[in-house]
Amino acid sequence: MQQYYGLHDVHLEGAWLAIGAFDGVHRGHQAILRQLTAGAHAVGSPAVLLSFYPHPVDVLRGPQHSFYLTTPEEKAALVEPLGLDALVTQPFTLEFSKTTAREFVDILVAQLGLRQLWVGQDFALGHNREGDVATLRGYGEELGFEVHVVAPVEAQGGVISSSRIRKLLAAGEVADAADLLGRPYALRGEVEAGAGRGRTIGIPTANLKVWPQSAVPASGVYAGWATVNNRRWPAVTNIGVRPTFDEKLEAPVVETHILDYDGGDFYGQALHLEFVGRLRAEQRFDGVEALIAQIHADIADARRILGKAAETA
Repeated sequence: MQQYYGLHDVHLEGAWLAIGAFDGVHRGHQAILRQLTAGAHAVGSPAVLLSFYPHPVDVLRGPQHSFYLTTPEEKAALVEPLGLDALVTQPFTLEFSKTTAREFVDILVAQLGLRQLWVGQDFALGHNREGDVATLRGYGEELGFEVHVVAPVEAQGGVISSSRIRKLLAAGEVADAADLLGRPYALRGEVEAGAGRGRTIGIPTANLKVWPQSAVPASGVYAGWATVNNRRWPAVTNIGVRPTFDEKLEAPVVETHILDYDGGDFYGQALHLEFVGRLRAEQRFDGVEALIAQIHADIADARRILGKAAETA
């Protein structure tokens, strides 16, 4: 898959194109891109995804807290196995948002040789969303491309969407989020030094330095997987402000206890955390002994949940 970082860097002919933020690359996104790729390749055309960064909402409504399900790099890694020939990440700015629908379409035709445009039922592009499906079909008749409307993918009684997944994560419902994503939700970052308190009580933890704009699940304790040094381990992850220790943290900390870990020190290394299930809400304990007892109970629950997850994978 070829990656481009702006429409004016691309020169293709006969492209079949999907457009959207595609944040999270969830099951609905995956279904669209697989169908698009199969159709394009059947007639010898390139399959292309045009995405945006920053997300248009982040630009038009102001910076969004705990918003992105994927970084641009993660998005690229997730769409590549779907068979796309090209991913175009267009910088989205206030100036770009003023591009009219006709100007946008003219760029697509000139740079991609647009032949098929795949969109959702409520899709619109251009300034003030003036380029709705009917308008785009009119442009297509004039300029030689077809507009293909894709039916939404549904699960759990509703349409799968990035905004719905964000709401599930904000409620701590990571198992339901994983069902919509088609994989466990994950956070990636570098291990940074913490207070070191976990090591003093015999339960060492790794603090994850999370991208500030990443969507972080609700405060609580989670069972999941931790990948470090290309090895995957069961883990118990706590997200919160450590109320038992009265640290008065300004923002929740993501820290994980990696079960059975024997890989040595990993400060400064990349850590990938997958969230499989929520064990409980964060709570304050009367003392360290009560906290330690609960953590051991959490570890036992996590082993049970992860064992079942491995059996059904």
